Amino acid sequence: MKAVLFHEVGGPEVLRYEEIERPEPAAGQVRLRVAASAFSPADAGMRAGFLPIPVELPHVPGYDVSGTVDALGEGVEDLAVGDQVVGFLPMERDGGAAEYVIAPEEALVQAPRTLPLTDGAALPSVALTAWQALFDDGRLEAGQRLLVVGAGGVVGKYAVQLAKRAGAHVVATASPHSVDAVRSAGADQIVDHTTVDLLDAVDQQQVDVLLNLAPIDPERFAALVALVRDGGAVVSTTAFMTTPSDENRGVRAATVFVLPNRERLTELVSLVDDGELTVEVTRRIPLSELPALHAEAATGAVRGKVLVVPA
Repeated sequence: MKAVLFHEVGGPEVLRYEEIERPEPAAGQVRLRVAASAFSPADAGMRAGFLPIPVELPHVPGYDVSGTVDALGEGVEDLAVGDQVVGFLPMERDGGAAEYVIAPEEALVQAPRTLPLTDGAALPSVALTAWQALFDDGRLEAGQRLLVVGAGGVVGKYAVQLAKRAGAHVVATASPHSVDAVRSAGADQIVDHTTVDLLDAVDQQQVDVLLNLAPIDPERFAALVALVRDGGAVVSTTAFMTTPSDENRGVRAATVFVLPNRERLTELVSLVDDGELTVEVTRRIPLSELPALHAEAATGAVRGKVLVVPA
């Protein structure tokens, strides 16, 4: 089968489009015929050796995947050959940037019925990240105020949609190119961070939860804690720096490290099928072009969610 993999960590040039042996599922596993995998900045981080995730080399990236169950390992009970599924694969194992991939049964759920199967790969880890950040770490409740810094990104738009569905008032930062998309996601107030000082725009009424999704300057991030009410929460996905808190006012901090959750992913799929959650797909590329996409990402040019589709 064809796959993209790296035999050593390094720049985008270490990625190879190669013929490798088709894997066989062990007990509790299934094999998928891949419809698509999704590119993530974390894939680039693992390839470069920046993320402390113990991958075994050679490694196939692409931990978000959609596909059709092709073979079953012993003991698999909830899935059958022919099932169309999506999943957030264990990040330390081979991913879906291949024609076939092995997945543990517990990582997979039935794919959304209202989307093309390929597009389902855009959902799992980013939607789980948004849910975890808002409700597990942020403890956001109906009637509360949420500030999303970096709402124009993929996770940000999921966060806005989920927060509005939960009954929160959402203030979001966005640049001019993403304002319309953030407004469509349901934000109540949008602050153009390229022209307006966020401290001035929000200081009239503090928020209960501040969710940061942007590579913000640490000093600036610490200053934004003043926008959070006493007893509130600061949540961030930027694991490369400390999430600030204010212990004197009871403002706690949480850093999101996305976790698999089959029950939650099933619920997110239901929201998609019910029309309550929109899945973002910016473009689709052939599997053979994944190395070039990594090179593009190294320049900071990749926006939105890009899906990688085997031939």
